[in-house]
Amino acid sequence: MQTQEYIEEPRVAPTRSGGAGRRILWLVLALAVVAGLVFAKMKFFPAPEAKGGGKGAAGKGKQGGGPPKAAPALPVEVYVVKATNLSDAVAATGSVLAEEAVVIKSEVAGKITSLNLREGQPVRKGQVLVSINAADIQAALRKQEYNIRLYQDQEKRQRTLLDKEYISAQEYEQANNQLLTARADLGALRATLAKSTIRAPFDGVLGLTTATVGTYVSPGTEITTLSKVKPVKIEFAVPGRFASQVSVGEPVTITDEGSNQKYEAKVYALNPQIDPASRTQTVRARYANTKNELRPGAFVKVNLELGQLEGALQVPTEAVVPEAAGYSVYLVKNGKMEPRKISIGLRSNQLIQVTNGLAVGDTVIRTGILQVKPGDAVKIISN
Repeated sequence: MQTQEYIEEPRVAPTRSGGAGRRILWLVLALAVVAGLVFAKMKFFPAPEAKGGGKGAAGKGKQGGGPPKAAPALPVEVYVVKATNLSDAVAATGSVLAEEAVVIKSEVAGKITSLNLREGQPVRKGQVLVSINAADIQAALRKQEYNIRLYQDQEKRQRTLLDKEYISAQEYEQANNQLLTARADLGALRATLAKSTIRAPFDGVLGLTTATVGTYVSPGTEITTLSKVKPVKIEFAVPGRFASQVSVGEPVTITDEGSNQKYEAKVYALNPQIDPASRTQTVRARYANTKNELRPGAFVKVNLELGQLEGALQVPTEAVVPEAAGYSVYLVKNGKMEPRKISIGLRSNQLIQVTNGLAVGDTVIRTGILQVKPGDAVKIISN
């Protein structure tokens, strides 16, 4: 009997080519990400150098040793302090005033019957400017003159009777008082009549007017203005601390804002009181104004000389640094910046007087002040 052997052939697992390809793809992507991170780390976050400087851990090669380099010196412009003669002056602003100015107004009621004024033209003192209808006043004046004649006759008769003792002294006094009262009324009427004629109170120049012949005016109605402009007054104020240094007769330089011309005037009056609100003293000067150079109401700049200071120390305005506790300047000492506290006095647009803290020959920094600190090296480029 033959035995049949069945030989089982080994089974080969099927190859999954699709899964292997995906694994390789993911591996490549992971390597790419890692490489990108390493590149970014080296590019944007380099490793810090060792404190000793140079490349590598030793750091003592040719490129890393030695102390750090000093910052370069800052170039600055300076001003060398020297003694000068300083004009002690006060600068102020002022206004031009007319020597005399008045508004011409009517003192009585009535219609204007005569208008003898030309706008902007000069007039003489006493010249008739306006006449106002005063017929009623003239009639009352004539009536009072007749009454006075009657009262005079009565007073004369009463005096004769009193001399003969036919009447008492009281009766005579009543008649005399009546006469005196009538004369007083006559004087009042004449004064009222004089007010109907308006005359120029002083030499001057007339202003503008809206009045015409036939215009009815009442007491207080403005008719025109009259100004005396030769000479003119200059009014200005000086700080109270200079009040003791200003006196009558002091010269004053005036600069007209419009024409920028300069004129010389003299102080003629001082306000005896200092204004408690502004702490200033009002001063007035006078200028001849022979050619009508200055007009009343104009704005002017005033410079009042108070004397000369010899040996004064001054520095440029831009060199002074204001601080909470005062003022400072920056000096150059041995090539470095050194701050110095100072006290200041008079000042102008360009220079400030230093009363304490500086000496002749000190070198003061005038540019680059905001860039330097105490001890910084500086380099002088110009004086």
